[in-house]
Amino acid sequence: MNLDFTPEQEQFREKVRSWLLDNMPKEERVEGTDQAREYDLAWQKKLYEGGWAGINWPKEYGGQGFDTFQQLIFLMEYAKVNAPGDHYRFNGLNLAGPTIIACGSEEQKKQYLPPILKGEVIWCQGFSEPSAGSDLANLKCKAEIDGDELVVNGSKIWTSWARFADLQQLLVRTGAADSRHKGITWVINTMDNPGMEIRPIKDMSGGDDLHEVFYDNVRIPLKNVVGGIDNGWRVSMAQLAFERGTAFMPYAVRSSTLMEELIDVAKNTPLEDGRFAINDDHIAHELMKLRAETRALLAMTLMGVSRNERTGMPGPEGSILKLYSSEIHKKVLKLAMEILGPERFHNPDLGGDHWAWPRKFLYSFADTLGGGTSEIQRNIIGERVLGLPK
Repeated sequence: MNLDFTPEQEQFREKVRSWLLDNMPKEERVEGTDQAREYDLAWQKKLYEGGWAGINWPKEYGGQGFDTFQQLIFLMEYAKVNAPGDHYRFNGLNLAGPTIIACGSEEQKKQYLPPILKGEVIWCQGFSEPSAGSDLANLKCKAEIDGDELVVNGSKIWTSWARFADLQQLLVRTGAADSRHKGITWVINTMDNPGMEIRPIKDMSGGDDLHEVFYDNVRIPLKNVVGGIDNGWRVSMAQLAFERGTAFMPYAVRSSTLMEELIDVAKNTPLEDGRFAINDDHIAHELMKLRAETRALLAMTLMGVSRNERTGMPGPEGSILKLYSSEIHKKVLKLAMEILGPERFHNPDLGGDHWAWPRKFLYSFADTLGGGTSEIQRNIIGERVLGLPK
């Protein structure tokens, strides 16, 4: 197997790098604000106008139609120059958009896909409920058909960016209460719909981008149903395949960049005995081990890219990438906490924005929960990849 990039792919890499360096925003993004929403949309618009939006989306829906290897090259260069993260753009670009491409009608594709790429809308995801997180088939949020509309009652929780979003991918129970997988419907909801209440949730890293969302007789047109009534489980499984497969490619690539940043931190952080952290045998060993693991993660990403290129749809193997990516990210940030120490976070003599490391560490616990817990990923790998019994 030849893992080298072709000369044409290397030329593509140079083109990506040059454009990013010339066009990256100079101002900082302020998390959890309307400014952050406008920042994300403006960056998406610039990507679209520059010909870099929807790298692997079909051209007929505004994408570039590039292959998965070109997508990976783009992500690698994107991470190297520390270009803006997906943030509020994540759901539309990586979940709602690919799902509508795979399962939506032509009318839905034409209506909902171009605004995502043009930087005109933010999406959020209404899946989890207080009693339906890992066991998604246990969801209770009820939708009844009334004429040409669904009438929705219930609640969702852990909805990222809900108060900043325009549209929502929503899972509702249209079948009997005990219908489990067979009675779920995937529908597109507008976030200014009458009857909705949105409450922010403060997380332990200080952010409030998670929300509870309540629905009181919220009306959604039946034309917004994707994949058909009571067929939402199939649609949501396609979406989760994207979430655990291609959607985590940027995070796998960024882990390598984060690892190199941590090595630089270790080179410049003095310990109590006067040595720099990089010269401590234990820390050096941990850095070496984690660097090897992030390289292995990148190799796994290449393997996933190759598989997706052959099949056109992420499979259950995407759970391997999601699991490994989440766990490594947490390990890297745990080591960062060990190297810096709590008293060093605001030391101006260290240089750099070390205040960001503890926040990243605290938020890394969410990585092993969102998109399916690590335990769920291990079950999927065991049952659907290794063929083990349930």
